Amino acid sequence: MTVLYVDADACPVKAEAERVATRHRLRMVLVSNGGLRPSANPLVEVVTVAEGPDEADKWIAERCGKGDVVITSDIPLAAKCVEVGARVLRPNGERFTPANIGQQLAMRDLMADLRAANPLGAGGGGKAFSKADRSRFLDALEREIRAALRD
Repeated sequence: MTVLYVDADACPVKAEAERVATRHRLRMVLVSNGGLRPSANPLVEVVTVAEGPDEADKWIAERCGKGDVVITSDIPLAAKCVEVGARVLRPNGERFTPANIGQQLAMRDLMADLRAANPLGAGGGGKAFSKADRSRFLDALEREIRAALRD
C-alpha cells in the first residue's frame, strides 16, 4: 500500500500534502527531529527521530520502497529513495528520477565545493518559495500519487 513520507523539518508544503493524502485516503508520515504538532487526522503519523544529522533521512530511507511517494529537498535522501523505486518530489514539485538523480547529486557536490572555496562567504540562499511553487507541487503530488496507486 502506498505511503506518503515527508521529510518534514523544513518542508513548506506539509498542509498541502496532508490534503492530497486525505483525499486519496493514504497514510502520511511526517518525519522530523521534533517540533511538529501531532495531527488530528487519523491518516497522519508524526515520527520524531533522535537529534543528529540526517536521522530523519535515515528513517525514511530505511522504510520507503516501490509504490511510495517521498517529499524532500535533500538530494542524497532522494537518491536513496529513487534507488529503491519510490517516487520522489521536491516541495516545489520538481521530480527526482533515475534519469536525473546523478546530475542532481553532482550539482549538489559542485555547489558545496564552490561555497567552500568562497573566501568571503558571500552568496546566499536559494530563491523564495512562491505561490507558483506551491501550485506546481500540488499538481505534481496528485500525479505521483495516482501513478503510485496504479503501480
